[in-house]
Amino acid sequence: MFFLDEPYVSDFLIETIRKNNYPVLDNPILKEKNLNTVTTDKIYSSFIETNHVYSNSENSIDIIKTYLKDTKIPYYIDLFKDKVSFREILSKLYPDFYFRKVSYNELINLDKNSISYPVVIKPAVGFLSFGVYSVYNSSEFEGAIKAIVQSIEKTKGMFPESVLNCDNFIIEKYIEGIEYALDVYYDENSNPVILNLFYHPFLNKYDVSDRMYVSSPSIIMKYKDKLSPLLNGISKLICPKNFPMHIELRINGDEIVPIEINPLRFAGWCTTDLAYFAYNINIYEYFMENKKPDWEYINSTNKGVYAFVMGEVPLDIEKSDIMSFDIESFKKDTKSEILDVREFDYRIKPMFCVLFIKADSYENIKHILNLDMRKYIRLKSAV
Repeated sequence: MFFLDEPYVSDFLIETIRKNNYPVLDNPILKEKNLNTVTTDKIYSSFIETNHVYSNSENSIDIIKTYLKDTKIPYYIDLFKDKVSFREILSKLYPDFYFRKVSYNELINLDKNSISYPVVIKPAVGFLSFGVYSVYNSSEFEGAIKAIVQSIEKTKGMFPESVLNCDNFIIEKYIEGIEYALDVYYDENSNPVILNLFYHPFLNKYDVSDRMYVSSPSIIMKYKDKLSPLLNGISKLICPKNFPMHIELRINGDEIVPIEINPLRFAGWCTTDLAYFAYNINIYEYFMENKKPDWEYINSTNKGVYAFVMGEVPLDIEKSDIMSFDIESFKKDTKSEILDVREFDYRIKPMFCVLFIKADSYENIKHILNLDMRKYIRLKSAV
């Protein structure tokens, strides 16, 4: 069963649901009428019938927990969504990992010398990179706190508290290594099935943005077996069944440490759809029908590099001053084959578009990290 909600539902996802007649909770966001919609009183029976639940958005968490309260789904949601609970359960796999929970008021009044640097500070319940800051030494602490306060003010009211809640924060050890994001589901026997793996490059060590995620068959082949200890460890600890998740992690040599696990969904804002454009994998169908990608075959027939690129709205620009964004220039500056363009209402969203692109190598697209989004802004005052 599907739960669809803001901030974004792709046409590709809607078409997949329509084509397969998958049950979907009736919601005002649904513009397509030819769907197998389900009312709230039928949620539980639909879940029992399909034995699968997927949500494109964490905005649906509250209603899922309410109507599936007699299942294990709420337990998994709470376990993974709260980063403190997540660290507590994974301490069995990572007993030496440092973390602590503090309230917002404790954080802004915290003695900067009481912290074992370097650390990452982030909301205990968060989404994307809102309120997330890396702090490498005590001299950077006050600047990070000011940035967190500013970020909270900018994003206030943008998401439900079940998605982004800044009442509590977690301070945890900075995880060394290269960052990746993994779309995976656990089948009916709690076996993990990898559907995609993204390399998450950054401009520098202070960058925590979601500007670009890169996928390729070679990336997946390089790491899919190395991920087995972590994924099998999660299976043994909590035994999730027919359960999708999006895992952010860092890899440092042979050491793989998860940053966070996002339950009931794959890559957010429907950017997970990149798997279809890159590998002809409809991951919604793969999850619902318990399919497994043939990565050996995909690797032998596909040598491209794929990415989704976010055109973010700069936080220091007042949205009311913006007339529009020059998306065509943004597309040209990627210097890549454009596979799909998804535009957003920048007045209420944190980005103006997402591009799906293809290139011959990462070297040909890494310049995207340096693009200044201000270049594409058309200000009202300039007219």
